[in-house]
Amino acid sequence: MHVPEAIRPRLGVAAQAVLPTRFGDFQAVVFHWHDDAASALGLSSEPVALVMGEVRGARGVAVRVHSECITSEVFGSVKCDCKQQLEAAQAEIARRGAGVILYLRQEGRGIGLANKIRAYALQAEGADTVDANRMLGLADDARRYDVVPPMLAELGVASVRLMTNNPAKVEALRALGVEVERRIPALVKVESASAAGYLDVKRARMRHALPEHVEVEPRERRCSSYDAE
Repeated sequence: MHVPEAIRPRLGVAAQAVLPTRFGDFQAVVFHWHDDAASALGLSSEPVALVMGEVRGARGVAVRVHSECITSEVFGSVKCDCKQQLEAAQAEIARRGAGVILYLRQEGRGIGLANKIRAYALQAEGADTVDANRMLGLADDARRYDVVPPMLAELGVASVRLMTNNPAKVEALRALGVEVERRIPALVKVESASAAGYLDVKRARMRHALPEHVEVEPRERRCSSYDAE
């Protein structure tokens, strides 16, 4: 089927600069992503890559594909493990000396911020994260990864070791043509019982590879680990 050039997804680099972080210096690359289908879903057109070390032409690059979570990453919510996952990925890439975080602007597993807060209201009444989405007529996970292959291609990454606990993410990226050599398990300690319950639902209902018992640890003693290779 011929797709007119005007509506084909297109990726371009909008801006880049060194971004000093407490984990070390990353090259921040902001992309402009023009995709009519994504725009119709309200997804942002500015995904970001954080790059450390030399990855162009490299194989087996440690890559975290991370979706935006304003509630935890900006407002400090302890309902989920998103901020811990992001920070753990930064720390692990710094430990390795090279790697990439692809930060995708799709809040609430792709349902948007307003629907995410509506789902939180239902969770406060006893629904879990899956049932809350379904009660709103939404998918369990509405995220899209179409932008990932062109982002990796622009960065010159030949193949990845994906930092995730989610087998469905591995499957989705492979279906899009990304060469995922293996999955690197990402285990983090969370700061509240509600976050531990959130991870229990991920394990029981969304196939995430997580332990039966999730440790809860106060913020001041928070730590994280990735499986050694």
